[in-house]
Amino acid sequence: MKKILIIVVGIACVSVAGCKKDFLDVIPPDKIDAQSFFNTATDLQVYTNRFYDLLPQPSSTIYTLYTDDASSDNIIPLLLTDRVKGARVVPVARGTGGWNFTTLRSINYFLENYQKCPDEAAKKKYGGIARFFRAWFYYDKVKTFGDVPLYTKVLEADDPDLYKPRDSRMLVMDTVLADLDYAIANIPKQVSLNTVSGYTALALKARICLFEGTYRKYHGLGNYQTMLNEAASAAQTLMNTGAYKLFTTGGPAVAYRELFARKDQDPTETILARDFNKDFQVNGINYFMTSATGGAYGIPKDMINSYLMKDGTRFTDIPNYATKQFYDEMQNRDPRLTQTTAGPDFAAYGETTREPVNLSITTTGYRVIKALSTKDQWVSNGSYSDIIVLRYAETLLVFAEAKAELGTLTQTDLDKSINLIRSRAGMPSLSLAAANASPDPYLLGQYANVDNGSNKGVILEIRRERRIEMFNEGLRWDDLMRWKEGKKLEQPMLGMYFPSLGAFDFNNDGKTDVYLHNGNASGAPVGTTSIINVNQKALTNGTSGNFNPLKGINITFNESKDYLYPIPTEDITLNPSLVQNPGWQ
Repeated sequence: MKKILIIVVGIACVSVAGCKKDFLDVIPPDKIDAQSFFNTATDLQVYTNRFYDLLPQPSSTIYTLYTDDASSDNIIPLLLTDRVKGARVVPVARGTGGWNFTTLRSINYFLENYQKCPDEAAKKKYGGIARFFRAWFYYDKVKTFGDVPLYTKVLEADDPDLYKPRDSRMLVMDTVLADLDYAIANIPKQVSLNTVSGYTALALKARICLFEGTYRKYHGLGNYQTMLNEAASAAQTLMNTGAYKLFTTGGPAVAYRELFARKDQDPTETILARDFNKDFQVNGINYFMTSATGGAYGIPKDMINSYLMKDGTRFTDIPNYATKQFYDEMQNRDPRLTQTTAGPDFAAYGETTREPVNLSITTTGYRVIKALSTKDQWVSNGSYSDIIVLRYAETLLVFAEAKAELGTLTQTDLDKSINLIRSRAGMPSLSLAAANASPDPYLLGQYANVDNGSNKGVILEIRRERRIEMFNEGLRWDDLMRWKEGKKLEQPMLGMYFPSLGAFDFNNDGKTDVYLHNGNASGAPVGTTSIINVNQKALTNGTSGNFNPLKGINITFNESKDYLYPIPTEDITLNPSLVQNPGWQ
């Protein structure tokens, strides 16, 4: 399929957004004459192209898009982020820490002027796209700050609303829902890989309503059923269109890895993707997965333990699961495990030769390979494979979770959602009755705040499936926040287990791949590819146990404040009607 390059055309200071200023700055919004613009479909397209910058995108940091999981409990990077450590501070400068409304002014300026275009079809489409992005903007603000000021118009310098207090998240999310419904009704429903369509709006509505519904439920805010019903309905509507299906090329052993590692996305499962090309736009995602000094991403042991056995039984029900060594723990597991982390026979994408074991490029011993592309991209700012923003598997997960949290989930619902995902992976189907009859104690130990009703077991299984299927796609932090499971971050984030120092065969080929020592590596057999000093890469018991990448780091999560971010002090000073979030005063 031919790709569409999202081009943001620079129109001379079309608004405060175009000038890169905070929207509270006293600068006239109409730097572009509305009478000479907004006259054609092309004008509307050019203006709304700028809104695509709201989509998650890679940057010079390691904590965006896929790699946002490196700021949660899914991936342990070389340098742990402040939000995981519980070390966030109140920002000072106005418009920092996420409290920036510049793009909103640009969107509202468009919505106040686009109706003058005589092209009715263009007005519906691009008016819908603008509302889609306004919904995305406010969704991001609400999940970050809770209550926020709601603005649906362009503010002039003397507008008293500049100094209004925050509106309730209920009101703001009602507006988000209305914007999404408008977008769904007015943007053409067509498969469009790199631009927003009516299908994209349905997928985003499902994501947003699931977040808000479960956040309200687990944080005791009330009226959660409406949002969960909207989530299930949006997901069901998209499912019923038949526009998308799960990507299965290559079968269970390779399809999941292929979906993310390939250079170019296609619209089989991918609903929206950012288009990258080595000639015009690259990112650093592959580098952060493979660099010993730039990222050294490692998957924690509790994530590895969460993968089921290939026959659908629990790995953590095996008596000695915690002390299994690498080769043994990788056998007969959910095929997605070794498409997510480097298994015993790992070869780089596009190659057939087994990659040498290298534990120096991972904090935990478990390398991240999901979305790891060809080796030529394993360099700083050298990744050019497309990045998925929304995909159909998430819609199926939303449908199942929303129904489970509402208490309306049936086996038929599971069969047309979760079990399609499991089938793609070559895994047995999930049984509603069996899951609820025997909730997994290992997962219960992770999620202390799960619904205690009759659907506890299946909700836990859906959370398992979501963590595994959506790993490294930037959703894990939001999941923990909406489930009110921030304390999960305080649980030990450990790596692979070693019974002792010495030589270890990771491939079961009779050759040493890894040699652990505490200062004297002279005993390492010739050809050992990974020689590790445990004085530098700590083990929990000194000379045995699990890699402990966070040794000496005290992780805390404050239930009274850490579910929301603080507002910058300068913004509160400039607008005394703003009240700081609890615990951040």
